[in-house]
Amino acid sequence: MNLGITSVTAGTPAARRASAPGWRDPRLWVGLAIVAASVLVGGLVLGSSDDTVPVWAAADSLGSGQVLTADDLAVRRVRFDDSGALTAYFRADQRLPADLRLSRDVGAGELLPRAAVAPAADNDLRQVPVSVAPGQVPGAVGVGDLVDVYVRPASRAGCRASTVCDGRPALSGVTVLAAPHEEDAFGSDGSRTLVLGMSGAEAQRFFHLLASTDDAALTVVGRG
Repeated sequence: MNLGITSVTAGTPAARRASAPGWRDPRLWVGLAIVAASVLVGGLVLGSSDDTVPVWAAADSLGSGQVLTADDLAVRRVRFDDSGALTAYFRADQRLPADLRLSRDVGAGELLPRAAVAPAADNDLRQVPVSVAPGQVPGAVGVGDLVDVYVRPASRAGCRASTVCDGRPALSGVTVLAAPHEEDAFGSDGSRTLVLGMSGAEAQRFFHLLASTDDAALTVVGRG
């Protein structure tokens, strides 16, 4: 029986398939540019890291005359613009020659130059013991430290050498090669004996100065 109701069937829209972006799609070119930039940056980073070489450097301040040990050195990675400049230093990936002694001071962090070292046997180093009265040398002075040494006469009349009474040190920036602790000091008077490293010429001038000064006494002043 027809009640006057008409059945209406709704139309179903056709499904759309996603189409691959064409070569003219700007999003494709932006993506390719990002990938290319990432590859380029990565290559530059990796390439620049390969340009550095390990080089020996001073771990702390080192004084002239000091014999180098492994504890005195640290490794630094350095990039040299001129490959020939590397030959002036010691590479850390190569064996360091044994028994090297510094011929000049090397600052903390400074690359170790070949020109600043020589085999200990070939170095004109004199090991000079000096006895210093109590209170005339800092207790903290130890092996490897740089010190200045002043000569003091017993009186003004004892100044026969000009460098004694004009305030200048008799020895400047010499290296302490041996330094027993105060409780191990030699001498019944409590004096402390240090062994200082200096050249033959420095030793000659130092002993001449002592001989030119009446009742000479020493004061050791630490650096740093």
